[in-house]
Amino acid sequence: MGRGIEGLEEAYGIFFTGALIVLAILVVLCLIRAIIGPRVADRIVSVNMTGTMVIVIIAILALMQEEGYLVDICLIYAMISFLAVIVLVKVYMGVYLEGKRKKPNDHEDIIEKPAEEDAS
Repeated sequence: MGRGIEGLEEAYGIFFTGALIVLAILVVLCLIRAIIGPRVADRIVSVNMTGTMVIVIIAILALMQEEGYLVDICLIYAMISFLAVIVLVKVYMGVYLEGKRKKPNDHEDIIEKPAEEDAS
């Protein structure tokens, strides 16, 4: 950081390092959630959260390293992450609607039995 008070720079360094460690743990947990599911919606949300946390990690690294190009990478990654989630949702909705269309209605499965005549 280079322009402030020495103790403040050290405090920022400790804070940023702690934030990076916490975010890394959360990314691993989100990846585990993406693997075990159980629903597709859970997986899509966890992929989105992973992308968001990676963006924050890159932004913190840009502050720590004082590198401007990392902010550009962060913005590009944000756009790619957004498009990836949109594509995943479109694919999921297409598969869901296709499965719903192929599934016969419950009313068509019921075969009416002929009325039995009374033996009396």
